[in-house]
Amino acid sequence: MKVLGIIPARGGSKTVPRKNICLVAGKPLIVYSVECAKRSAGLARCIVSTDSPEIADLCRQAGADVPFLRPAELAGDATPTLPVLLHALDHLTEAYDAVMILQPTSPLRQPGDVDSAIRLLDSDPSADSVISVVKVGDHHPARMKQIRAGVLIDPPFAESMEGQRRQDLSEYYLRNGAIYLTRTQVLRQQGSLKGRKSLAYVMPEERSVNIDGQMDLLLAEALLLSAARKR
Repeated sequence: MKVLGIIPARGGSKTVPRKNICLVAGKPLIVYSVECAKRSAGLARCIVSTDSPEIADLCRQAGADVPFLRPAELAGDATPTLPVLLHALDHLTEAYDAVMILQPTSPLRQPGDVDSAIRLLDSDPSADSVISVVKVGDHHPARMKQIRAGVLIDPPFAESMEGQRRQDLSEYYLRNGAIYLTRTQVLRQQGSLKGRKSLAYVMPEERSVNIDGQMDLLLAEALLLSAARKR
């Protein structure tokens, strides 16, 4: 299976200014994904798709392949991911069986995660995609509430779980943002990142930090520094 990795990184960020290039444990955030892709055995090629010359230059210095600058119309706050992937595929001359999104906001993803996800999709011709997930722990749906006029309300999906012991609750999983792997024909023909049949690649909590705000940055930095000390 010939897989193209794409690291999408637009220049703007509302939650954390310059998020993709902010320093985390002494290294620009996006560089973790660049290095992960370079060490992967399963990716045929990995490119960075960005509208920012600054991000492009930084990634090239880290050894990344940046074959183009993404047009401004594909770099807005509300731009969906699918057009960004199709733009990259159309720009490249080679054909690929599948595309893997490696979001810069998952710095703890490892090359083994990338390669395992590729093997998982390759092992099941009927599957359209593989999406990485993490098991839900303290934030289980059974604990979720709504607030109406200051009153706590159990959502309909949580009512049946009310009063169950934690060990008796059904397992739930949350997309962790680290890996989205989709067959190219599904992207083009179904216009979907998921398709009709998506396989789960389960990752541990310590590699599932998805950076959205400052607290996530602090947690990721602590985990990265801890991992570095253990090497």
